[in-house]
Amino acid sequence: MAEPSEDLFTQSALRTLREQAPLAARLRPRSIDDIVGQQHLLGPNGPLRRLIESDRLSSIILWGPPGTGKTTVAEVIAVVTQREFVRLSAVTSGVKDVREVIDAAQRRLGEQQRRTIVFVDEIHRFNAAQQDSLLPAVEAGLITLIGATTENPFFEVNAPLRSRSTLLRLEPLTNEDVGRLLDRGAHVEHALLDDAARALIIERSGGDGRQALTSLEVAIALAPEKKVSLAHAEAALSTSALRYGRNDHYDVVSALIKSMRASDEKSALFWLARMLEAGDDPRFIARRLIIFASEDVGLADNSALAVAVAAAHAVESVGMPEARYNLAHAVMHLAGAAKSRAVTDAIGAARDSLLGGASIEVPEHLRDTNSPHGSVIPPRRYD
Repeated sequence: MAEPSEDLFTQSALRTLREQAPLAARLRPRSIDDIVGQQHLLGPNGPLRRLIESDRLSSIILWGPPGTGKTTVAEVIAVVTQREFVRLSAVTSGVKDVREVIDAAQRRLGEQQRRTIVFVDEIHRFNAAQQDSLLPAVEAGLITLIGATTENPFFEVNAPLRSRSTLLRLEPLTNEDVGRLLDRGAHVEHALLDDAARALIIERSGGDGRQALTSLEVAIALAPEKKVSLAHAEAALSTSALRYGRNDHYDVVSALIKSMRASDEKSALFWLARMLEAGDDPRFIARRLIIFASEDVGLADNSALAVAVAAAHAVESVGMPEARYNLAHAVMHLAGAAKSRAVTDAIGAARDSLLGGASIEVPEHLRDTNSPHGSVIPPRRYD
């Protein structure tokens, strides 16, 4: 049994941690009505709300962009249904950890008649063996699995586990939703938030509630007497990365390519900046530019490929953040270049001919003269 002094020490430590926790954590809701956004799921007639309130919720996978409330929803479900809440990290937990959690859930059900929610954050990072280790307990109803992922579960979660779960898509928060979160945060921090600063944080958050609250917290720390002006918000946002998930990543790549294809230099540079600020690998961007140089510019401007390859070499030699100038140089050149699909069409036609049944035998006049099957040409003599 713990000594009274140990209990007091533990309680003091927990209180200190709560007070020093990030603003987003301190504002985490404790009831369904406190959750901001996701009205299509949690509104008065939302399907998830009805399942939670009737305590008939089976395993679910919540997927959507960062900062839309996946962890929040999971924790509120545990509170409302009065189930034990156990968190597993797909980054650090292995099959052994999963089995220990399942064994504990079985004992808890037998001894206390209390059911268990197992929350797996970033479930797409679980490998096949880790996902399979959850199947028996999920299928038997021993645990209620709540998986959270920013990736499309149809591609990242194996079919057996997916078929035993309800897939629920969380949408980015609306501007109104983000504004409500900011107002709550300012109230908790006893801060005054200027209208212009509020509008800028909303605009830059991209529907990510956690991002908005993090930016607000930084802005408050920068503001004398907690009076947040536009300048404080701008300073805070310059330190906040505009992250996104893999699906968004491919959408932004597509936007960059299509902008260059349309010779829209301004738009192409915007999407390049979006990728770099989101932390995309500049080498990946450089590879896409090299492909574009031949696929979409090709023979219309033979220098395009040289510029793209030079930018790729510059990325390796210079590194970020300065390499953004080299990538911008290449993007501007490719966007402004004349466009030709001749190279793409030519290799496509050749491939179609090959797959369409064209003879693959090399004609006599094209064969290697040194081949035993080729023409024998007497060596030239030098007298």
